[in-house]
Amino acid sequence: MISILLLGSWNILLLIICIGVTILSIIFILLKKLDKPFNLIYFLGGIWLLFFTIGSPILAISYLSFSFHMIQMSFLFFIIPPLILLGIPQQCYDQISPFIKKTYRFRFQLSPQMALTMFALFFFLYHLPFILTIISANPLIQKGYLTILFLLTFRMWWPIVAPNIAVSDSNEKRKKFIRDSSLYIMPACLMFIIAGFLDGMSNPFFGQIATHLCLPADGTVEILPSPFNTKYDQISAGVFMLGIHKMVLMFTNRIGFKMNGTGQKVYQQKKDEK
Repeated sequence: MISILLLGSWNILLLIICIGVTILSIIFILLKKLDKPFNLIYFLGGIWLLFFTIGSPILAISYLSFSFHMIQMSFLFFIIPPLILLGIPQQCYDQISPFIKKTYRFRFQLSPQMALTMFALFFFLYHLPFILTIISANPLIQKGYLTILFLLTFRMWWPIVAPNIAVSDSNEKRKKFIRDSSLYIMPACLMFIIAGFLDGMSNPFFGQIATHLCLPADGTVEILPSPFNTKYDQISAGVFMLGIHKMVLMFTNRIGFKMNGTGQKVYQQKKDEK
């Protein structure tokens, strides 16, 4: 059964794109004298994690249990976006910043708080039975829904890992935003935990509807031993996502604050020169 899942599970187009992005990033580093060239490690780490998360057999395998599925989504929404943002060089942002400001003059700007609220709401709704029924009926709608969630995460992580020291929020605002992020993501995770304690797989969401959505047409859940696909698996799924989200918040806040702190002198020098 595993071999069946692995066949045809590689996204060749995404692989080519990731290779192209890697080559262009290395060329950019070689041509530009960057203040922090090691940022490339974060950026390329996020790019290749994205490929292995949605473009490799890991995606198919993640559909076999709730725990695997929620860990995969944790990587997609909570690990990859901050890594990519942490990897954006200051000079690169300075070059595109005028274009961004000019563009936002004529359209609605999505605040990080609003992006967080929208993501938490859409993420919670995504795991409701009737929403899953609609989404699972059309794979294109499902991919579009997840794409919207993925794009929202970049704005959601912005106050914590903003690559530009000028737009980074104060320490108090960052702490408040981190607390809000923990609270807003919690309902979707608690739904898995509570449902696992209540009735396990007898719940229709965790039974036929979720299985129909997550599993390939030629796959089954019988290849995984206990406690997978039981109420314990559902509880583990919620706990894993809560734990991963909390750890990533702590890590990105510390790294982002450190990077912005060490970059403060560089930014201030450039500001004084002007």
